Order: sequence, then C-alpha cells, then structure tokens
Amino acid sequence: MPQYGSSGRPPRRKRRVGRILLIILLAIVVLIAATWIYLESSFNRVNALEDYAGRPAAGKGTNWLIVGSDSRAGLDAEDQERLATGDAKGQRTDTMLLLHLPDNNEKPTMVSLLRDSYVDIPGKGKNKLNAAYAFGGPKLLAQTVEKNTNLRLDHYIEIGFGGFASVVDAVGGVNMCLDKPLKDPLAGIDLPAGCQDLDGANALGYVRTRVGPRADLDRVIRQRQFISALMDKVASPGTILNPFRLVPLLADAPDAITLGEGDHLHNLPSLGFAISGASDGSTVSTSVPFSGTRSVPKIGSVIVWDEAKSKALFEALRNDTAVPSNVIVMPGG
Repeated sequence: MPQYGSSGRPPRRKRRVGRILLIILLAIVVLIAATWIYLESSFNRVNALEDYAGRPAAGKGTNWLIVGSDSRAGLDAEDQERLATGDAKGQRTDTMLLLHLPDNNEKPTMVSLLRDSYVDIPGKGKNKLNAAYAFGGPKLLAQTVEKNTNLRLDHYIEIGFGGFASVVDAVGGVNMCLDKPLKDPLAGIDLPAGCQDLDGANALGYVRTRVGPRADLDRVIRQRQFISALMDKVASPGTILNPFRLVPLLADAPDAITLGEGDHLHNLPSLGFAISGASDGSTVSTSVPFSGTRSVPKIGSVIVWDEAKSKALFEALRNDTAVPSNVIVMPGG
C-alpha cells in the first residue's frame, strides 16, 4: 500500500478543498454583510416619533405603529392607472395598526385603529383618526395615537400604494380564499369566489375596497388577513431559498418601506413574526372596542370608542398583562 509523505497529493488536495470551502464561507459572510448594509442604508426615513410636553411615559414591552398610506410617490401615470389609485390630492392613511410586543410570555397583540375613530387630535380638536395624517403627517398621527391610547410608541413603519404592490409581486403573489365574489371598479378589482393568488394590483384593491355591508369594518378584516398571509409568504422557504423571489424582494423593500429615524433592520424580524402570528392565533388580533357610530356635522359618520373597554385594552398593553377576553373584538363584533 502506498504511503504519502508531506509532499503527497492527497494531503495537498485536502488543503486545497479546505481553502475553497473557507473562501466560499467568507464570500457568503461578505454577501450577507453587504446586503445588510445596503438595506439598512436604503430604507426611507421619517421623523415620526419625538418627545413633546405631556407625552406618555414608556410602559412595558414595545409598541409599533404600522401605517398603510395612499402615497403615490414614485408612481407614474401608467402605474397609477394599473393600480387604480385614483387621483385624490394630499395623502391619507388607509390602514393603521398598533402592534404590541411584550417583554414577557404574553402573546403579542395587534390592534386595528379604525380610520373613522372619533379622537382628539393635538392642536386640531376632535376629528377622524386618519385626518391626523392629512393635517400633520406621521408626526401628528403618532402623537394622536399616543394621546388617545396613553401608550408611548417605540417604532414606526409605513408603506405606500406602489411599495405594497411591489412587495406582493416580488414574492409571487399571495393566496387568499374568498367566500363570495368581490367587485369594486373604484379599487380596480373583480375577484371571483374561491382560493386564488392575488398579484400586487389585485392585492392592493383587495385591502383598499370598502365594498361590503360594514364598509370600513369589513375592510379591516381583509387587511389583517392579507397582511398576516403576506408576512407568512415573505418568511416562507419558498421565498427565502428562491433567489428569483428573494432578490426582487430585497431590491424592492427599501423603496417600499419608510421607517422612523430611530428604527433599524434588526427591529423588523420580530415585527414580521408577530404580524404573521395573527393567522394561527399566536398573536392576539382585535380592533379598539367601540360603542357605536354617529354623525358629526362637517365631519361625517364617525366611530366612537367604548371608553371603559378601550381603556382596559390599552392598560393591559401598557403593563404587559393578558388582554381581557371581553375587550377582544373583531370589527363588527
């Protein structure tokens, strides 16, 4: 049997293989680091959260304000027509969610803030919640949410029309099952009943339309279902391990998302997992309890929060305690 010395070929081959594996490992590390730096430096930023007189003190856990706006920034006329964005002037919020991540073993809680909620807007009096964004952008909206919930917000994230559609297209669409057909020319959708993959344009129409007997309340249900399904798709092996989906997603994400100035890439995974948890019950999902609706001159129909139940909900979040079952409601419940 041949014996190999220090100059034998097999040891040299082993060293060569070892160097190749080391180079591959270093290349992967460099690629991950470069991607991280690119994403961290490329997100849009906005000064949404700042101190002011009377701001609520920090409670336990972490609070996110998640905003879906009707921003048409970056969309040309062709894109606006394809996405059926309409030609409304100014900028409003179609979706507002408060997400609480506890520091203990309690479940995360995702709260829909109905856009027609009748609330106090600092410096503007009482109006619909989504008017705060129109009056003063992200900063006034954040202050309004803090003042009316007595919760200090720690993080802010916003996504506009074009960004939302791009992310959905990047992951290859999102499967949704409709109990009945959903048609809304204003939102640009004509969806049949049954399970189907929604592309970016149809997904945007699906979460925007107010068609249904309960209008905005039905829309909130669709929004929560879709956002949870989208987060599941983003985190799935079919996206993470598929370069034809992952690369477009990483390329589109920075333009699609606006973060608060103090927010960073490492804050996002826990946000995504908590949102996706709404689909399997690992995240508590509710709207702010409300007592009814009424008409206000020059403002229109508004939603009135149930004072006792909404206070109990926000106090539970503030103290990282279990949300009382009697305040957990679905829109229309």
